[in-house]
Amino acid sequence: MTAFKRLAIVLAVVCTATAAQAETIVASVNGMVCALCVIGIENSFKRLPQVQEVKVDLGTKSVTVRTKDGQTVDDARFTRTITNAGYKLVSIFRQ
Repeated sequence: MTAFKRLAIVLAVVCTATAAQAETIVASVNGMVCALCVIGIENSFKRLPQVQEVKVDLGTKSVTVRTKDGQTVDDARFTRTITNAGYKLVSIFRQ
């Protein structure tokens, strides 16, 4: 096998592994004031099939969502989920 073929195989494996990674989305949200707010947002995101884990931090007014491997929640869907739960999305940051 030539060095070029070996390099191509390695790159293909690395690119495939990278594409299949989970994504972490952190959002700043206005309007959360109590434990019921936390539960409502958590339940809204847990209904999405792409979501593996969701954490809501009332103190920092942030929502952190971790997706399943190889999946994502696009900005429009993320915004709709927050808005439909009764809150206002301020910003989204993807890791």
